[in-house]
Amino acid sequence: MTRQRLPAGIQDFDQLRNTNSYYVDKTSLIQDLIERGDHYFLFRPRRFGKSLLISTLKALFEGQEVLFKGLDIHDHWDWSSIHPVVRLSFGGKYN
Repeated sequence: MTRQRLPAGIQDFDQLRNTNSYYVDKTSLIQDLIERGDHYFLFRPRRFGKSLLISTLKALFEGQEVLFKGLDIHDHWDWSSIHPVVRLSFGGKYN
């Protein structure tokens, strides 16, 4: 049995899914945000997963289906539809 690693400091969804790291599947909540909401302003203290959430949304809208295999949203998302993603960052570093 292979041990999974803790994803300390990982802010990229692609990297998290490809490094056999623990991931708490919150994609059903993401789907609720997408279906019910209109505009969101994400504000939370540092180190609360904002960057990982944005990276997850980016991968989802770009149609990176392989990253979502085994997650709740996989069977509920239209993978044939790809959407452009524009990401603005006011921080000093952008990935």
